[in-house]
Amino acid sequence: MAFVKTDISKLSFNPFDKIGKEWMLITGGNKDNFNTMTASWGQLGVLWNKNVLTCYIRTNRYTIGYVEEGEFFTASFFDEKYRSALSYCGTHSGKDCDKVKEAGLTPAEFEGAMGFEEANMVLVCRKLYTYDMQESGFVTDEGLVQQYYSKDPYHKAFIAEIIGVYVKE
Repeated sequence: MAFVKTDISKLSFNPFDKIGKEWMLITGGNKDNFNTMTASWGQLGVLWNKNVLTCYIRTNRYTIGYVEEGEFFTASFFDEKYRSALSYCGTHSGKDCDKVKEAGLTPAEFEGAMGFEEANMVLVCRKLYTYDMQESGFVTDEGLVQQYYSKDPYHKAFIAEIIGVYVKE
């Protein structure tokens, strides 16, 4: 099956399932040098009259440098049969191994950004805004800081315009 560029308004899916349960690979860089990571936190919506994806990357993740340096990144979504590949990409660092190869994924270029042939949908995203999450931003005490940040660094958020949507036909 080949990818076809699609109008985002023609898509129909549950973003809570797509991101939170099925997960996605966030990939920064270009065909000569890129890295990817698994993400299960993010949002899809409209901001500044643009269709956007917001993703969150911990500051100690190897992929953050690739996303910070480039103008574009991708979010790739997969069928359930690729769960082990996404698990591998979420538990191994690209600085220590060729995790794309080890996960059995095939890199593919989408408008100059990198995604994967095995995906069923790839969103090409252009960064618009970024911010660092911090403890002072929490307005409620539900134990979130202790639960999510007592051992790991805070996330950096990337709000990006979705400039291309590719789906398998």
